[in-house]
Amino acid sequence: LEEITPKPVQDTGNILKQGYLEKRSREHSFFGSEWQKRWCVLNRRTFYYYANEKSKQPKGTFSIEHCSARLAFHLRKDSRKRCCFELICPGKRTYEFTAPSPAEAEDWVDQIQFLLKDLSSLTIPYDEEDEEEPYNDVDSSDSANTASHNTTLNQEEPNIEMEEDDIYEVLPGKQPNKQ
Repeated sequence: LEEITPKPVQDTGNILKQGYLEKRSREHSFFGSEWQKRWCVLNRRTFYYYANEKSKQPKGTFSIEHCSARLAFHLRKDSRKRCCFELICPGKRTYEFTAPSPAEAEDWVDQIQFLLKDLSSLTIPYDEEDEEEPYNDVDSSDSANTASHNTTLNQEEPNIEMEEDDIYEVLPGKQPNKQ
């Protein structure tokens, strides 16, 4: 598992959703578990939660990869039960949240599900973190790993027919060298 480095709210990268949520604490007190207001930030792969929106250090962070998100009305018995959702991270834990409204809870779940679908597809959008990685298609023993780095090509490029024995790509405006 990769280690997620804590970042101030402003430095969490491409923020897709952020806002205050109530997070159920893991420790259970005599009165049951407590709900704590947290500033939550979702970027493309990571969920951060802070004490407030000005905090420099997150209270916690976790990768959303391999997690699932769903509305969870059973978490509360009060009037805010329709505002609840959970993030189930197999092998780790289930994170439980209450949003300010039912629509806001749905939006959090929709955003997370969208990201999870995106992360599980073979076409990964461009990400600045991948910029340093050199391209290597020769010494690739793991074909699944290679497929996960493919990006969608521009669909408007002309379709160029290749000769069967020609293994090189013909760039627009260039003619292949014949030997």
